Amino acid sequence: MDDEPQPPVEDPSDAPAPADAPASETAPAATTTTTTAPPPKRSVAKTALEWTILIASALIIALVVKAFLFQAFYIPSDSMVPTLKTHDRVIVNKLSYHLHTVHRGDIVVFTTPKGPDGKPIDPTIKDLVKRVIGLPGETVSEENNRVYVDGKPLAEKYLPAGTISNCASFIPQCFPTGPLPADHYWVMGDNRTESRDSRSFGAIKKSEIVGRVFVRIWPPNRLHIF
Repeated sequence: MDDEPQPPVEDPSDAPAPADAPASETAPAATTTTTTAPPPKRSVAKTALEWTILIASALIIALVVKAFLFQAFYIPSDSMVPTLKTHDRVIVNKLSYHLHTVHRGDIVVFTTPKGPDGKPIDPTIKDLVKRVIGLPGETVSEENNRVYVDGKPLAEKYLPAGTISNCASFIPQCFPTGPLPADHYWVMGDNRTESRDSRSFGAIKKSEIVGRVFVRIWPPNRLHIF
């Protein structure tokens, strides 16, 4: 007996895809969540140590700068008017005269000279500021209210017209009678009639010079580099 015919078996691959089905499906990628660990906490002791080192370093640098490089000074009197006025603030270069000699015309700060008794002539003032007029070996004199160096009149353009440079009534010593000794400088204030300077206490030693005034920083409207 013949075998009974079997109905055809449908191949699944031949079946049409549903209209709303995608041509291919891809499994969604797995997502990875990264957790960042919080930064380690700084100990109070470590922070305090770092601040201590920072402050100490700043103080050391400031002391080194003040001792060897620059220092601020205020002007206590009118002895340098009009160049410097009372309460002006200036910066002094303490390194200058380690690099070159003292120049005529420099404005210098120096320790208050001592009198014959070995004590400062004015114990209330630690430092003075004046202008260098005479250098070691030179003879400084006065004639017709003008300053002479080695017998020649000194051109002083920084002085107001009509300035009198003689011996004021409160100055007992006045000008030297011979050449200045080695390492000694004759200094005078620009306000000649109101300045107690080398006419009073004599020439100053180079070792007494603190440094050279190179900039006026106060008041701001009178900022000036010398």
